[in-house]
Amino acid sequence: MLDIKQIRENPELVQQRLNTRGGNFDIQPILELDKQQRELEATRNQLQARGNEIAALIPQKIKAGSNPSSTEIATLKEEGKSVKEQISSLEPQEKEIKDRIQEFLLALPNLPSQSTPVGKNEDENVEVRKWGTEYIPQNKSIIPHWEIADKLGIMNVERAVKVAQSRFITLVGAGAALERALIQFMLNTQIGAGYIEVIPPILVNTESLTATGQLPKFAEESFKCAADDLWLIPTAEVPVTNLYRGEILAAENLPIYHCAYTPCFRREAGSYGRDMRGLIRLHQFNKVELVKFVNPSTSFEELEKLVGNAEAILQALKLPYRVIELCTGDLGFGAAKTYDLEVWLPSSEKYREISSCSNFMDFQARRGDIRFKEAGKKGTSYIHTLNGSGLAIGRTMAAILENYQQANGTVRIPEALQPYLGREVL
Repeated sequence: MLDIKQIRENPELVQQRLNTRGGNFDIQPILELDKQQRELEATRNQLQARGNEIAALIPQKIKAGSNPSSTEIATLKEEGKSVKEQISSLEPQEKEIKDRIQEFLLALPNLPSQSTPVGKNEDENVEVRKWGTEYIPQNKSIIPHWEIADKLGIMNVERAVKVAQSRFITLVGAGAALERALIQFMLNTQIGAGYIEVIPPILVNTESLTATGQLPKFAEESFKCAADDLWLIPTAEVPVTNLYRGEILAAENLPIYHCAYTPCFRREAGSYGRDMRGLIRLHQFNKVELVKFVNPSTSFEELEKLVGNAEAILQALKLPYRVIELCTGDLGFGAAKTYDLEVWLPSSEKYREISSCSNFMDFQARRGDIRFKEAGKKGTSYIHTLNGSGLAIGRTMAAILENYQQANGTVRIPEALQPYLGREVL
């Protein structure tokens, strides 16, 4: 959530930076409501001051000799009653305006960072680097991952659809083992990099999704258990970030790094017709997520480290990939700066997203009221939050099934994964 003070004091700059995202974001209604709210607040403060003055004046006058039944005292009492009534009438008006301001603020995306490249859409994203081009298979007869998975008997779509609906899959035998091996490998790698593992709830309340920015804007993307006001998580970012919602953390305990494996659930609204086959775009998928809580002074340095943590998985598995810096027009709702990692899929001869690493700055912290305090200093400040996939398990499996596919119809297992899976070949 944006800082209302920043909008008030620098409206032209805020509007300009929002405009770089594309879309139609108008802060004028917020400025008008903010002016009304502050005028009401000033009037209420004046009335409260007068009410306090009257409350103190009456006993002073009586103590000085005025008759409690005198016209003067009665007039003061009547004025005091009128002041209270005026205050009572102003409070609901002020609350209504504050609620409307909050609604507008919750609908506004984060401001792109100063270093985020300006662009209209994904076509203007910037390639930062490529890695592992020497590992790109030279075999031109590689078949899509869902076809090799079917031939190997490790994935069943038809039975998953029977149990649920389209965009669900069932992994069988070595397929299930490969998924489990990837999860363990990724967690061990990130724990070794200093992350503390957590297993959070995968059902969260509305307040949690609001804090991380999924609500109210992206309600249609999530699965809701309406009777319980609980939502299936779209990513572990939501429950892990909200572990500290409403808390004041000690500055000396920062940074805090967490990693978490969870199932994730997304409706993929608006994406029908895209990636209907395979492991790329499912309603349910597994992911290892990385979440950071850091001092604002180090958040961009921490973002580079976060990207490196995600890259370490791809490098250990020797999967070719590239790093893309998203332009302003392609940024996620809450992100100020984002790098995407895209893994090479030989069957389509394209790089496809496998991780998105973002610095949210204080956007989520304001929505979730997550602050920190430095010892010996007055007041608190909002923390900066970051997160990224480390990695999406299904997409990693898809990349292995294609990049390690052999001409004889087998799939080699990356060396780094062999101790976890107990085999060299599928």
